Parts: sequence; structure tokens; C-alpha cells
Amino acid sequence: MTTAESHSRAGEDMSPATRVGSAIAGLVGDIRGLKSDIYARLQQQEERLTMLDRKSHRSGRPALASSADMAAPHQKAFNAYLRSGDDDGLRGLEIEGKAMSTSVNSDGGYLVDPVTADTVKSVLASTASIRAIANVVNVEASSFDVLIDRNDAGAGWANETASSAETGTPQIDRISIPLFELNALPKASQRLLDDSAFDIEAWLAGRIADKFARAEAAAFVSGDGIDKPRGFLDHAAVDNDVWAWGNLGYVPTGVAGSVGDGDAIIDLVYGLGAQYRAAASFVMNSKTAGSLRKLKDGDGRHLWSDGFSAGEPARLLGYPVLIAEDMPDIGADTIPIAFGDFAAGYTIAERPDLRVLRDPFSAKPHVLFYATKRVGGDVSDFAAIKLLRCAVA
Repeated sequence: MTTAESHSRAGEDMSPATRVGSAIAGLVGDIRGLKSDIYARLQQQEERLTMLDRKSHRSGRPALASSADMAAPHQKAFNAYLRSGDDDGLRGLEIEGKAMSTSVNSDGGYLVDPVTADTVKSVLASTASIRAIANVVNVEASSFDVLIDRNDAGAGWANETASSAETGTPQIDRISIPLFELNALPKASQRLLDDSAFDIEAWLAGRIADKFARAEAAAFVSGDGIDKPRGFLDHAAVDNDVWAWGNLGYVPTGVAGSVGDGDAIIDLVYGLGAQYRAAASFVMNSKTAGSLRKLKDGDGRHLWSDGFSAGEPARLLGYPVLIAEDMPDIGADTIPIAFGDFAAGYTIAERPDLRVLRDPFSAKPHVLFYATKRVGGDVSDFAAIKLLRCAVA
């Protein structure tokens, strides 16, 4: 190539490939410059943060946590004692005591929240009731009528040719059992309901239901029928030998203030009609049951026998025993034991629900809980229940 040709080529424009390579080289240079600038700025920021962190640690107070550096002298002294037996470090160590403690309320005792049980431990009370053996019916009316057919139909023998005479016609009696209202009206402040550690409303509902069960159990035994169910012991009791409808027959023990040797209990069992004995039960309280457990027959065998499986009631002379604490104790002229078919002899009529009305308006800032239950009860068959009376005759 001649000199003239070389000069001519140098004066021409660069090729596209050359221009692209030159642009890429310029871009790479710019990126390297930007990277260096960012790195320098990050280095300056890190140095500034390190300086601020040192200043904050220098001006900060010692930490209260046991894992802070202040525990280092204790650790060093203890390590020296373990390694060489030198206890000088431990002896000369000053232990820093904090002024706050839980032993004094004003020094920190108020800050420690006591652990509160999430439920209220209530005193257990017996709720055993003759409801378990009585006839219970649910009604939607203000009363319940029991129809009793206590007169037998007449019958007679006749031959082939003789005319039949008119026989007696059974008559029907009606026993009306009114329903009475059992109610409770406790109240609690709204703040207590909001801030309490457990469910106050559920606790109150449980306590109301328990109280209702105990109140009606007492009424079924000895209620006078005035604004409450009439208990079977409220009816007149006559000697079983002269018993008549409308009264309950009793068998005397023959000993004033005692149940005697147990013979009267046998008389009580067989004083009840055979048609009722198959489903009959004894009803008594715990004190009476404790006395009867000691009774033995002529061969030294106890009249009382415990159930052999869980949930099976104890038995006296082969009949189940219901422990109802509302029955009277053994004493002069008392009736501590009842025996009979209570499913036929006593009827409980009730509305099936316990209603609780929550009223936050009538007694602000308190909330009233108005709980109601309607229940009634009375003897429906006077021949189905017999009583044991602690009397000579």
C-alpha cells in the first residue's frame, strides 16, 4: 500500500463495529466510576454509624439484665477460683443490689401480677333430688292435670241363661299440678364483666342453675304448695292400717326416736302394694343411711348392700336407695324414710328451659341477670308411697 492510499483511508469515517466498541468501552468506564463513588459513600456512612453507636454506648446507663457486661467480674472471679483455687476475687467482689423488689409493694410488688384461677372454686352442695325417680313431664301451659282412675270396674259371674246385672263403673279423679316460678336476680358491674380474668356470666349461670336445683329438690320433699311445688311429706300421714285416698300411709318403728332393729323397714316394704314394689325405691338422707348400714339380720348379715358397678345405687333389702339430703333426720315423731314407686306416686311438671335475661339498662352501670324457671310437683298416686315414722304407734 502506498503512502497516498494510507492517508486517504485515515481521513475516512470509522466503521460501525469500531464505533460500537468505542461506546461500550466508554460505558464500562462510567460504570466503574459510579461503583467507586457508591463504595466511597457507603464507607463514609458506615464510619458515621460506628461513631454514633460508640457515643450512644458511652452515654447509656448499665443494663438491668443479668446477661450484661456488669456480670463479667463475677464470671472472671469464679473462673479463677475453679482453675487455681484463688478465692480473693470472690471475697473482694462487691455485689450491686437493686433497690426494687417484690417483697415490698411500693418497691415493685405492685408490678408483679398474681396468678388468678380461670374459674371460681365453689363450695360443693348436694343437689340429689327425687326428680331422678319421679315422673317428669314437660308442659307449655300454666298447670298439668293428672287423671287418676282409682275405682275398679265391677264384674260378676253369669251362667248361660241368667241375665247379667249392672256392674260398677270406674270413676276418674283429677289432680291439678300448677307451675310456679323460681327466679333469681343477681347483678354485676359492666367493668367487672369486661375486665375479669374468667367468664363471669358463665359462672353466674352455673351458680343459678345449681341453686335452682337445690331449691326445687327441697320443695319436692317438704314444700307447702304456696308459691312452690308441694312435697310429698306435706300431705297428711295416717297409719297404714287405716289408710285412705288423699293421705300417705306410714308404718311406725315401734321405738320413739329410732328405726329399731330393722323389722319396721321390712313391714314398710310389704306395706306397699305388690304392684308398686317392682319399681320401688327408698328415699333418705345421709345420716339415716349411715344408721341403716349398721343393721343386720338374725344371721349377722347387713341389710344394706353397696352397688357392684359404677353408677349403680346402693340397695336396702334389695331395693335401690336415693340419698336426698332434704329428708328429715331420725328423731322423735319424724319421718326419715320414704319407700315407694315414685314414678307412679309423684309427678313433676316443668317448662324444659332455664331462661336468663341479660339486662344492662335497668341498673346502670350494673348488669342484671334475671333467671327464671317454672316448675311444679305433687303426689299423683297416694297408694304408691309409704312412709316410716319414728313412733311407738
